[in-house]
Amino acid sequence: MTRILAVSSSPKSEGSITDQLIDRFIEQWSGGAEVTRRDVGETPPPHLDEATIGAFYTPPDDRTAEQAEKLALSDAIVEELEAADVIVIGAPMHNFSVPSDLKTWIDHAARVGRTFRYSEAGPEGLLKGKRVYVLTARGGNYREGTPAAAFDHQMPYLKTVLGFIGLDDATFIHAHGVAVGTEGVDDALAAIDEAAGKARAAA
Repeated sequence: MTRILAVSSSPKSEGSITDQLIDRFIEQWSGGAEVTRRDVGETPPPHLDEATIGAFYTPPDDRTAEQAEKLALSDAIVEELEAADVIVIGAPMHNFSVPSDLKTWIDHAARVGRTFRYSEAGPEGLLKGKRVYVLTARGGNYREGTPAAAFDHQMPYLKTVLGFIGLDDATFIHAHGVAVGTEGVDDALAAIDEAAGKARAAA
């Protein structure tokens, strides 16, 4: 059975477009999947502090009980990623990038020795062999070739950081122009139907 991890990051309790896109992806998978959901918009992870970062770099056998407690959430986030075959991330564009709660989730997920390591050849991502679908909602039109395309720091950042931890098989589906109409959402839903259908057929 395919294991899907769905990560929501919209702060909206109702009417979230990215949550709608995630729901559509899971619906189009048409069953046969075990779905785990983590909503970092509804339950934001804490920003990393000095104690948490120190625990990251302390060998497991040397960690104190307090350090283990500090790492409990990060460990759970990493374990969800490790267990998943397919990862679906809902990412509204906030100020040309990602919501701060999604950035913090990434900070908890990027763990040296767990999701990446340093080798003689340089950094190596450890979360390999997984497919990722990033579903975004943007108030304006940031398509390639538009005047606003240069302001899109969301997709380049996510491509880079996901690839850094080994998630380099990433498909991006954007709902553009959601502040001015529904066409962008309709286009995204159609793209999701096609992508989810192909992915499930290949699973």
